[in-house]
Amino acid sequence: MNLNMTMSRSMRFALVALACGLATWFHPALAVAQDAEPTDKPKASANDDKGRSDSKKADSKSSDAKESAEAEPEHVYKTDEEWRKLLTYEQYMVTRMKATEPAFSGKYAHGHPKGTFLCVCCGAKLFDSRHKFESGTGWPSFWRPITAKALDETLDQSEIEPRVEVTCARCGAHIGHVFQDGPPPTGLRYCTNSLSLKLDSEPVKPTTSNKTSSRGVRKRTTPSTKSASKNSKPSAEHGPGSTSGGGAS
Repeated sequence: MNLNMTMSRSMRFALVALACGLATWFHPALAVAQDAEPTDKPKASANDDKGRSDSKKADSKSSDAKESAEAEPEHVYKTDEEWRKLLTYEQYMVTRMKATEPAFSGKYAHGHPKGTFLCVCCGAKLFDSRHKFESGTGWPSFWRPITAKALDETLDQSEIEPRVEVTCARCGAHIGHVFQDGPPPTGLRYCTNSLSLKLDSEPVKPTTSNKTSSRGVRKRTTPSTKSASKNSKPSAEHGPGSTSGGGAS
């Protein structure tokens, strides 16, 4: 019996030793296997770098376009009092009350300055200086607006002969009228008021709203007022080469 117990103990010691030996063997093997695993990630290819660069550029352009859209509102609304404070008296009378400046009196009636003509009220882009031409009417004339959506057109029946009024699509400022006696390629003449426009290349000057003289700005007459004063001397607003009633802006 003592012999059996001795053998049993020997077997236990042998099993424990075997287990310890296996554990000692497997641990370095696992360590070696882990060391053998690749640690470097695959390098990005040149195409991937280009793709990411193009994506960043596209995101940047999209962001710039969004900021531009936010900087330029689709419509501008102000009260009459706000417009009076923003504009000079003459500018207010022409753009908000639809008056007409005297022929040949405007700063843009002659010459071909370079730049973009903006709405004096809200700064919207209206005309490109390359589209300006000498119509001989005494008012700045263009054969097309800068974009088709820059101006709104409305039938104007304030005179004996109906005309087509053009206004700023953003703020509704009166710009002038459009006639079908212009040069190619459009055959149109956008007859405008200098007081409704400003060049983007010109320095911005502070405006004053305390002027009380209209300096010859002619208010628009209604049909009833026109008929009441039909015997008065007509205003010389029809420049050479314009159609009947076509020169007034």
